[in-house]
Amino acid sequence: MSFASSSRWLVGVSAMLALPAAIANERVQVVTSFSILADMVKNVGGEHVDVTSLVAADGDAHVYSPSPGDARSLANADLVVFNGLLFEGWMERLISASDYSGALVTATDGIEPLSYAGHNEHGHDHEEHAHEEHDHDHEDHDHEDHDHDHDEHDHAEHADEHAGHDHGSQDPHAWQDMHQAEVYVANIRDGLIAADADNADEYRANAEQYLQEMAEVDAEIRALIEEIPASTSVITGHDSFGYFSSAYGVTFLSPVGLSTEADPSGASMAALVDVIEQENVQALFHENMTNQSIITQLAEETGLPIAGTLYADALASEGEASTYLGMMRHNAHVLHDALAQPGGHKDGHEEAGHDDHEHSHDHEDHDHDHDHDHDHDHDHSEHSH
Repeated sequence: MSFASSSRWLVGVSAMLALPAAIANERVQVVTSFSILADMVKNVGGEHVDVTSLVAADGDAHVYSPSPGDARSLANADLVVFNGLLFEGWMERLISASDYSGALVTATDGIEPLSYAGHNEHGHDHEEHAHEEHDHDHEDHDHEDHDHDHDEHDHAEHADEHAGHDHGSQDPHAWQDMHQAEVYVANIRDGLIAADADNADEYRANAEQYLQEMAEVDAEIRALIEEIPASTSVITGHDSFGYFSSAYGVTFLSPVGLSTEADPSGASMAALVDVIEQENVQALFHENMTNQSIITQLAEETGLPIAGTLYADALASEGEASTYLGMMRHNAHVLHDALAQPGGHKDGHEEAGHDDHEHSHDHEDHDHDHDHDHDHDHDHSEHSH
């Protein structure tokens, strides 16, 4: 082989070896704040995105401390997706430190958030916790049922709990209601289209397919929860299932508030023991990313079983709960297996309006384009970033 031929061969091989890297560089580089958002972005973005999650599976976004490497990840990103509603108390500082000036997607934009009602105060009047509150109108996306008027609640009582990681008065865990998660998907879709208009049609098609899969899992969850008595209460590691409770009708209590940073006081633990005796608390559940010793202590003090592990703020590293849809399905099955009674519809589920939980979920009529009239230009000066 002549020198010229050899040179041409080497150039050709080098070009072939460089091709995967070139393709990778053409993908939209997306950074998400935590693992649930990362999975949503992967489903909508498909082969056109590379996704980096700052907080990994089984990680706790409440207590996360960003690294210099995280700032570099943001500096190299084309798109940043985070939850909002003060879920990531460290996110604004990180964006500022990274000098990131690209597109931002706040996944909860357009959601009318639940008020944080201080569920760990255990002031629930379970007769007033009527399940007709959970009758979402899916056709109109009327979130007024989520208003949960807790104005009378003194949020000052929780000031100590939220010191250092203030979620404010709004519950940020909106992905626990799959109806609300549809808004997450629409916001992610629109953010990807803004960052990569050439592949807009594929992002729309992927989002539509994902929304259809979400509708199927939502129906499965409702069928499982339908068989749990309406008066049942359960206890988890922190107060992260308010949206699940509002959507599907199981009452959750916890030793601490919205953030896992808070440690339960002796008084709140004692109050929980009293609630367990007074209410129809049937089981305790670990969470994958909270301090399990608290729930273990409650089990020892009350004799209640620990019925399994639920996933609230982070996906599992492996297994069924390693995807968002799998996580939601897993939680419903764990709750059902621990709490359902043969025949279902006990304790007034039918009277409480659970027939309405089918939601007339006709997704052919349901406009998944989710235009929201946001304009989705996302003038993020409004977000003080």
